[in-house]
Amino acid sequence: RFEIELDILEGRLQVEDLPEVWNAKIQEYLGIVPSSDAEGVLQDVHWSFGAFGYFPTYTLGNLYAAMLFRQAQKDLPDLDQAISQGNLLPLKAWLNDRVHRWGRQYRAADLIKRVTGQTLTPEPFIQDLREKFGTLYQFSTTSPTSSSQ
Repeated sequence: RFEIELDILEGRLQVEDLPEVWNAKIQEYLGIVPSSDAEGVLQDVHWSFGAFGYFPTYTLGNLYAAMLFRQAQKDLPDLDQAISQGNLLPLKAWLNDRVHRWGRQYRAADLIKRVTGQTLTPEPFIQDLREKFGTLYQFSTTSPTSSSQ
């Protein structure tokens, strides 16, 4: 998607060529051949109303969320237990105090540094993916760099 959007924005690809290019890339990367444009190039709403660049922002949101959740777990030692019992109030209060109250006073990069003490990093998100999918898909749940640290 990112490659295709970039090609459109830089004038290397015309809109009428989207279905063909989408199908070729999805087959190349995932081995899938969409049966129709509805299952292919139009499978989500963003492009149909001209909204480009959304998927990278979703990725950024996932990175920020993983970092914030890790910090909430550090600050609230009983958070996992509360969540397992369906009690999200401690997390909501933490988010209100540490994140939401600041509204647009800080840029995202500044807010994450203020809340976590770190700049944006993919490591917590990658660790979450390894923990979530490692057993399911039978791959190592440790990062290649974690054993040397």
